[in-house]
Amino acid sequence: MSSKQSIALALQEVGAIKFGEFTLKSGMKSPIYIDLRVLVSYPKLLKEIAEAMADLAKGLKFDVIAGIPYTALPIATAISIAQNWPMVYARKEVKDYGTKRKLEGVFKAGQTALIIDDLITTGGSKFETIEPFQEAGLKVSDIVVLVDREQGGAKILEEKGYHLHSVLGINELLDLLKSAGKIDETNYKNAKEFIAKSQI
Repeated sequence: MSSKQSIALALQEVGAIKFGEFTLKSGMKSPIYIDLRVLVSYPKLLKEIAEAMADLAKGLKFDVIAGIPYTALPIATAISIAQNWPMVYARKEVKDYGTKRKLEGVFKAGQTALIIDDLITTGGSKFETIEPFQEAGLKVSDIVVLVDREQGGAKILEEKGYHLHSVLGINELLDLLKSAGKIDETNYKNAKEFIAKSQI
């Protein structure tokens, strides 16, 4: 079994892939939802995902990896520990006491940060994600995600000069689950049609 097959089947097994009607962060209504927050409870799967994402990152140039709160922080931490790559992260809420820093971790202005995130849909929220790192003087050119929902995110990032690298595209994920008999025809068809219609 390939790493991609193993990850796809494990995500389904732990309930990270859900079918129904869900509102995405982008506001779109989707028949499929991928909830990677459950990964913290499955260390073996978290390790496997971290390895697959690190493999994508190994050919890229960066000084630190940047984990995105909250879902991608455990993934980035797992990558950092396994690969001995320094990590930084941006707070979602800046405290009004202590250092009051927006970015945590050790870095120097002019260094390059590799963004580690869980998934991408349209790409719009990724610019908000990148902003605090750039404001702090870090350069960003590459973003690594586990799942690309293939709804225009990669294209939008490319137009702004960023490069997206994903372990799995959502169509590939659906195909792997279908070939393993893990999803029924209706859910498969509905998800495929939705992705096709919402592609930019």
